[in-house]
Amino acid sequence: MVTDTIADYLTRVRNANSAGHRVVEIPSSKVKKEITKILFDQGYILSYKFEEDKVQGSIKIALKYDKFTKDPVIKKLQRVSKPGLRKYVGSNDLPRVLNGLGVAIVSTSHGVMTSKQAKNENVGGEVLCYVY
Repeated sequence: MVTDTIADYLTRVRNANSAGHRVVEIPSSKVKKEITKILFDQGYILSYKFEEDKVQGSIKIALKYDKFTKDPVIKKLQRVSKPGLRKYVGSNDLPRVLNGLGVAIVSTSHGVMTSKQAKNENVGGEVLCYVY
């Protein structure tokens, strides 16, 4: 039984990246789908596919690697807000990751989005993770 499903999602992607896998399969949820869409839009993964079956469904993610050095595009996935210690920020205190080179994924009242989108919409929320 996994209590922190987002941490499990990030760990599966991180482990598949370090092992050099092309595809990773993860149990699905609404938040995980939104995080996957953000990772694709920001260019961290090649593609994704949502597969629905009777109970929960799954997400298949094709990981992205550098053409020449074969290094993974995702250097680090870091969980910020944890079940034991939630991290909420206002619209003025949204984090910048690696001075704007990385992405902070935030869960807001307007949905899951990057910190840049949240800043543009002037909303704060729970900082889920950092990606760079």
